[in-house]
Amino acid sequence: MRPPCCMFFSFWECEMVSSFRESKSDDRRFYVITPTKTLQLRTDSAKDRVAWIEALVSARAEYSPNGGLLCDQNDVSFSTVRLRNRMHAEGLGEEIIKDCEQIVHSEFSQYYAQMKQRCEEYLSFLGSLPRELEVLNAEDTANVVELHSRLMKPECSCSGHGKCSESSNTESSDDAGRQELDDLSDDDDYHFYDTRQSFSDSAASPNLNIKSSNSDKDNCLHGNKFVEPMAGERNNEDLSLSSLRRTKLPDPVEKEKGVSLWSMIKDNVGKDLTRVCLPVYFNEPLSSLQKCFEDLEYSYLLDHAYQCGLKGNSLMRILYVAAFAVSGYASSDGRPCKPFNPLLGETYEADYPENGIRFFSEKVSHHPMVMACHCEGKGWKFWGDSNVKSKFWGQTIQLDPVGVLTLEFDDGETFQWSKVTTTINNLIIGRVYCHHHGTMNISGNREYSCKLTFKQQSFLERSPRQVQGFVTDVNGAKVATLLGKWDERMYCTTSNDASRVNCSASGLIADATLLWKKNEPSANPTRYNLSSFAITLNELTPELKEKLPPTDSRLRPDQRHLENGKYDKANAEKLRLETRQRMARKMQENGWKPRWFQRDTEDGTFRYTGGYWEAREQGTWADCHDIFGELSDNRKLQTCQSG
Repeated sequence: MRPPCCMFFSFWECEMVSSFRESKSDDRRFYVITPTKTLQLRTDSAKDRVAWIEALVSARAEYSPNGGLLCDQNDVSFSTVRLRNRMHAEGLGEEIIKDCEQIVHSEFSQYYAQMKQRCEEYLSFLGSLPRELEVLNAEDTANVVELHSRLMKPECSCSGHGKCSESSNTESSDDAGRQELDDLSDDDDYHFYDTRQSFSDSAASPNLNIKSSNSDKDNCLHGNKFVEPMAGERNNEDLSLSSLRRTKLPDPVEKEKGVSLWSMIKDNVGKDLTRVCLPVYFNEPLSSLQKCFEDLEYSYLLDHAYQCGLKGNSLMRILYVAAFAVSGYASSDGRPCKPFNPLLGETYEADYPENGIRFFSEKVSHHPMVMACHCEGKGWKFWGDSNVKSKFWGQTIQLDPVGVLTLEFDDGETFQWSKVTTTINNLIIGRVYCHHHGTMNISGNREYSCKLTFKQQSFLERSPRQVQGFVTDVNGAKVATLLGKWDERMYCTTSNDASRVNCSASGLIADATLLWKKNEPSANPTRYNLSSFAITLNELTPELKEKLPPTDSRLRPDQRHLENGKYDKANAEKLRLETRQRMARKMQENGWKPRWFQRDTEDGTFRYTGGYWEAREQGTWADCHDIFGELSDNRKLQTCQSG
């Protein structure tokens, strides 16, 4: 008998369903996958699950004029004969071969369904656009700002400064729309498409009267004049240190061997994937602790913010803080590989006097994996901890950061915020890329706070990677607007005229101020696509090696072998260290404590307890043991990791 759910599936719902998937870990759970979300359902028994899926498939076929989006034998020719023959040659059993064939068929069917759906949406999209959009598709170097202005026809005036010169596809002035973005459920699963266009930088806003925050004399806005401080403050010693840092990675010793997804599936069928050691081919030669420091590449923005506050300009201070919060995402563009997961107790230090900062981080928990960091700059301190909750959706993985970042200036003003969601796309097929989306609230303890919206990427979005936001005072009035892209630059406008602020949310207006611009890419790129700043993070000189504790990420052997292009040794070391690391959970349960951080409250943020730089100066690392070395037994491991 058909389950009652089919009564509730309308024609549209059945037509939009892409596929159904059974859970492998629960024989009563299954998933209904559509282009907009994934529904997770659980029946009373395994028999009921079979009946539900059969009824849903029947309902979809009944209501869909095209028989659904799943591929079938009449739609496309697809054979696994060659795959079967190869697996027979490898000596695999028939049961494993059938499982693998089913996996391949399932993945191909879903991919085909997604491609067909994209095609249909794209054709519908093109048919509904006005003729002007054809110019946008045909001419990458066309004036995007002027074209958007013609299409959207904004009529709002900007207090005598002319009309908005660029319009967004999202009406930012619509408070209801913003509320909908804020109220999105964490359980919603969206399908995103890579829509980044090859627009030149000059196309972003060529006719705007843009004022750069790095072009005048002082770095604070007084009235309508924007000037920059801190120019020429670096001394010759700091500049010489900067020039001595490396500008490229070492040339690889071996030729790297690519790893196919099929080889991973074939070798690990039936295994617990959480215990599978991924080859270093999927890693970049940096640890997650070093990636934390990479967020401080543009720390000069916090220096500017500090100076503005000293001059009484609290508004420009929070605008620079907001630009800094966005700038940390710029390094994620085009990075196809993942960093190494640190071992429990692993640390990383970064002393960059040319930038006026000193940074330290430590992995403080293994389950859940938490990393804590602390950084000191020119008139400010920055600290926080990070934990990530992940959701895997087949072709994509969603990373939801957990933790609060805190910035405190020497005059007592503090700001706190949390990171937004990151989605990594095309894990199985296609070019891997990521995008960031969600709302970031920057809370201040004095006059101003800021709200930034990282726009969700979609197939129809003509301006991807966009960030919009505004600053409000203690009364809730909007006093400034921010607009830009997390992988390019950020602008701001300040005005007491509410109409001007609302108008500027849809596009840059005249006299917008450039707060931040991404640095030029490295002149020595590799397949890791590291920035010039990231290339310096794992550098290890003989002088530095003598000062580091044995827990520093630079001393991790698998990461060092990968950087040097010794891939076989890197894989062997990675397997050894990950095998050892699986004992960390038991150590943590037995009372292991981090060496340099502790929670400020029972469930609060990990705070730096001090003493690291003093121990470094004295060269005393008695409580820091060699976590990367060989171990003879489990007892020695627990001894080495405690302390």
